Amino acid sequence: MNMQEAAGTADGILDQTLAAIRPPVQWTHTNSAPGDCYVDRDRSVMTVISAERRGSFLGLVERHWKSKGYRLVATSRNGLAANFETQDGFQLEVLIGPNGQAHLSVTTPCVEKSEVAPPTSKPNGPDYSKRELPAPNVQSTFWSEDAPLPA
Repeated sequence: MNMQEAAGTADGILDQTLAAIRPPVQWTHTNSAPGDCYVDRDRSVMTVISAERRGSFLGLVERHWKSKGYRLVATSRNGLAANFETQDGFQLEVLIGPNGQAHLSVTTPCVEKSEVAPPTSKPNGPDYSKRELPAPNVQSTFWSEDAPLPA
């Protein structure tokens, strides 16, 4: 596998993850950087995730990744981040910042060096990949709601 193929796999993981989030959230590409033998692909959610819904959001992403056979590697003490690994060595991270902005990233394993094209997936909102990322600015009647989900 070369870096472009690995980037395509990383993009597919992110595409599937964002498609699994219901109701949908608005997202944008952020970092897409090749390293010496790996590629980072990052996306940021522009939908505000309220403090009351952050655990539900993370739980949804974690359940999706576990359903794909990805292995949980670590979680943060505050419960706002989790790291997973695929069977073929891709590193996945989901984290939610203090202002309610979720970030998803995939780092590929070390592969054969090659040129890497930008991601081809279209954000479902403004594209901030070439601009400074603002704080989350999209309200959702579900994800931004201040009430916790019923048990």
